[in-house]
Amino acid sequence: MRDHQALRRRQELLRARGRSIAWVAPLLLLAGITAVDLNTTERFRIISWIVLVPGIAAALCGVWTTAVFAVLSMLDYIAVDDVFPHEYQAEMPDFVLVGCAGLLAVLACVVRRNGERRMLHMRDIAETTRRTVLRPLPPEWAGLDHAAAYLAADTEARVGGDFYDIQPGPHGTRVLVGDVQGKGLGAVETAAALLGTFREAGYHERDLATVADRLETRMVRHRNHTAALGRGDGDRFATAVLLGFPPDAPHLVELINFGHEPPLAVGPTGVRALPPGGGLPLGMADLTTATGPPPTLTATLAPDETLLITTDGVTEARNADGAFYALPEAVAQAPAVDPAHLVAHIRDGVLRHSRGHLSDDTTIFAVRRTGTP
Repeated sequence: MRDHQALRRRQELLRARGRSIAWVAPLLLLAGITAVDLNTTERFRIISWIVLVPGIAAALCGVWTTAVFAVLSMLDYIAVDDVFPHEYQAEMPDFVLVGCAGLLAVLACVVRRNGERRMLHMRDIAETTRRTVLRPLPPEWAGLDHAAAYLAADTEARVGGDFYDIQPGPHGTRVLVGDVQGKGLGAVETAAALLGTFREAGYHERDLATVADRLETRMVRHRNHTAALGRGDGDRFATAVLLGFPPDAPHLVELINFGHEPPLAVGPTGVRALPPGGGLPLGMADLTTATGPPPTLTATLAPDETLLITTDGVTEARNADGAFYALPEAVAQAPAVDPAHLVAHIRDGVLRHSRGHLSDDTTIFAVRRTGTP
C-alpha cells in the first residue's frame, strides 16, 4: 500500500495542469551539460557526463521519451565534440559509453514501467476484493447514520481480516463488526464467509440469537473446510460484535459480543462502555459447556448517542515509546460525536500516535439511529 501511495504522489508531482512535465528534468540536464562544455576551456571537457541524461529520463519518463533522450544525447555529443579541435575531442570509448548508456536506460525504463503496471494491477485487484468483502454502504442506510475507516497493516494489501456490515431486514437492522485472527488471504477468506452468512441470516432470522448461532456454525464449517484442504489455519477464530436495532424500540439496541472489545456509547454528556457480555470468539464455542450463542444483552441509547466499535488495531497501536493508544481518552476529546467526525478523529489520532506504522489491521466503525426507518 505504501508503494502505491508513493507512486501516486510521484505521478502527481510530475504533472502540471493535467500534463506530464517529467521530460523537463532530463532536458535541463542536457542543456546544462552542453552549455558548460561549450563555455569552458578545452582542458575541462564534461560532455561525457551526458550519459546521465537518459538515466534521469528512465527514472522519470516513459519508454519512448527515454529513447528520444538517448538519441538526443548521442547527437548532442557528436555536435558538441566536433566544435573542438581534433586533439581535444573525446575518444571513441566515450562515444560507445554514451550509446550503451542510452540503450541500458531504455531497457531500465521498460522494466520500471512493467513493474508499475503490475503494481497498479495488484492495487486494482485489492480494491475489487475490498469492495467485495467490505461492500460500500449507502449513507444513512436502514435508519442508521454510519461511518467507517479501514487501515490495512499489510503494506502490499488493502484488505485484511477486519470486517463490518449493515443488514436491514423485516425484523430490524443488524450490524456486524469483527476481526479475524491472523493475517493474509486466509483471514480475508474467513471474513468473507462470515459476512456472507450475516447478510442472509441478518435479513431472514427473527431473533438475534439465531443470527449469532448461524455465525458460529459458519465459522466451524469454514474451519473444517480449510483443515480438510490441509491448510495450517484450521484453528482460526474471530472476535465480533453483533448489534440489533429493533424496529419497535427506537431507544434500545440488542448486543451479542463474541470476545470483542465492548462498544462505546459516545454522547454530548460523556463516554460509557456497553456490557461486554462475556462470550467466546466465533469458532471457540466447543471450549465451553454452555449451549447456544452468548447471551443477548439489551442497552438503552439516547437519541444523540453514537456507538463506536473498534478492532484491536486501535487499542494496540503504539507510539515511539511503546505506549498504547488511549482510546477512551481520545474519544472524550472528540470535537463532535456524529459518526463521520468521530471516526475521522480516532483514525487521525491512531495514525499520529503510531506514526503510520500499524501492527495490525485497524477498523473504526461508528453508527447511530437517525429516527427514520
